[in-house]
Amino acid sequence: PGPMPVPVRALEERIACEITFPRVTGYRYDLPSEQLTAVFTPDSIMALSTSELPVRTEMASIIGDAEYHTIYGLKNRREQEIDFRLASLVLEKYFRDADGNPKPWLFPQLLQIARRWRTECLVCKDNTFPQMLLLTEPAHNAADKIYRAITASTPASKTLLPILRPYDPIGSTRYVDFDTTRPVYRTNPDKCHVSHVVADTGSWEQKMAQTLEDMDEVICYVKNHNLGFTIPYTMEGREHSYLPDFIVKLDDGHGRENPLNLIIEVSGEARKDKAVKVATARNLWVPAINNHGGFGRWAFLEINDPWDAQHTIRAFVNGVEMNNRGITLM
Repeated sequence: PGPMPVPVRALEERIACEITFPRVTGYRYDLPSEQLTAVFTPDSIMALSTSELPVRTEMASIIGDAEYHTIYGLKNRREQEIDFRLASLVLEKYFRDADGNPKPWLFPQLLQIARRWRTECLVCKDNTFPQMLLLTEPAHNAADKIYRAITASTPASKTLLPILRPYDPIGSTRYVDFDTTRPVYRTNPDKCHVSHVVADTGSWEQKMAQTLEDMDEVICYVKNHNLGFTIPYTMEGREHSYLPDFIVKLDDGHGRENPLNLIIEVSGEARKDKAVKVATARNLWVPAINNHGGFGRWAFLEINDPWDAQHTIRAFVNGVEMNNRGITLM
């Protein structure tokens, strides 16, 4: 027989250690005006190349189900359809109200901007054609470029905000309830709402938990395992979810009633996707949540050595003031 499963639970008697967090599905700018313009720069240019496109692939399903096509079967689609789909994608991804609903009245402006972008910024290399923008990855890349051109043309007063999950915008440690056969570390009842830290490796998760429990300034913490805390990010046109390692509530000098919510990522070897995840957490998720103002103060810290984590955390928190991105300002 294999190892006996260990129940990992949020314990009612530890409710004082509950940690809540926003459930974010994306990011948007609260633009000061709904009169949209776009400024195209060299960064707006996008080149289509057969080296990056398979012969048989999935077509972008911006509205409706995905369909499979051979690339060259797309040639008979009208260019107006490209503009329509790109405008729809920009609207769906980026132009939503505070409740997460799209703003359809902006569609005519987005359609004009999408058409301009296609005629001014799209480069088709050998054996490619504009209809390839109907494919999933190129469509998302194009929509991102269009959106960046729109935000670049607006005044500096635009505010980055989160797009929250419509029906359950707040997650909590209180819902953790699962069994595991992985290695576990039994947590301190005064520091963690959840009974155990589940380990993916033999040592570093346990070491981080011990370090956090030994720090007086740590009010409580939780390992992000079956917690439901994700940071959405985009890589190569595809949307993904990033699961950081820990959430820690810290008394950083503002008192225990106004804690800093510190997201901690313990990094191993350098990987391309890790760099994108960390950049998204620092530059999008944290500033969006802090701008929202309804979830307390948040910051992000990457730790390279769990055996020096206490020093790293204290240097980050105590050394200098932080801006709204959770980035230290010298």
